[in-house]
Amino acid sequence: MTEAIQKIQSKCGFICDMDGVIYHGPKLLPGAKEFVDWLQREKKQFLFLTNSSERTPRDLRQKLLRMGIDVEEKHFMTSALATASFLASQCPNGRAYVIGETGLNQALYDVGFSMDDTNPDYVVVGETRAYNYEKIEIAIRLVLKGAKLIGTNTDLTGPTERGIAPACRALIAPIELSTGCLAYFIGKPNPLIMRDALKRLGCKREDTVIIGDRMDTDIIAGIESEIETVLVMSGITREEDFRKFPYRPNHVFSGVGEICGGQENQSNVEHSTLNAQR
Repeated sequence: MTEAIQKIQSKCGFICDMDGVIYHGPKLLPGAKEFVDWLQREKKQFLFLTNSSERTPRDLRQKLLRMGIDVEEKHFMTSALATASFLASQCPNGRAYVIGETGLNQALYDVGFSMDDTNPDYVVVGETRAYNYEKIEIAIRLVLKGAKLIGTNTDLTGPTERGIAPACRALIAPIELSTGCLAYFIGKPNPLIMRDALKRLGCKREDTVIIGDRMDTDIIAGIESEIETVLVMSGITREEDFRKFPYRPNHVFSGVGEICGGQENQSNVEHSTLNAQR
């Protein structure tokens, strides 16, 4: 066992992305089940933190169950939940016009928000397959009337079973361009969602590690929140992508299974900060 793995295993809190780390589409990634089993066996505090706003924690739990992993709903946090929490703190019992899926709508309902397409406090945009020109027109009109523009996350694209699809940042861009109003984004890498995650874990940042497959969300989120970072190469990032970013993760692995010894290193990436910075 390397010193890097020992250091990670000694942490008490684990913040873990899902797509590209635990699964890809409907397929469980190698070593993922062993990693989750290890977290539970070692009684680690862990949270699956996803920038996706489409699904509820119950939906995510059911998805993992279908893959053979049993995790309670309390271990899931989404950008939709973080967005709802933030808006409830800013405008209790507010009103929102929402372009999004069930996960976002339910999160807002749960904190006391109501849906309003006439005079809302906020226009809130998340990932959705029900995106159309009419909804964009309504959102533009409401923002110009004074509604504040909120995005659940800054992801431009996201992986699907059929390849890359536009995500929240891409979907909200026409509204920003048409109104001249810049959206405020809640999900990773916003420190708001990271502080919320740490509170849910009950762990200090120095005792926590964040594991993800994206340099532009997971890794920068950890860096800006002073949380140790682990990049896994099982998702969207490739080794040649390192040169595009002015920052580096603390550790790089081919997959999460390496952390618990349930997967051999199958890439040429070393487990050290030094090699990650090259």
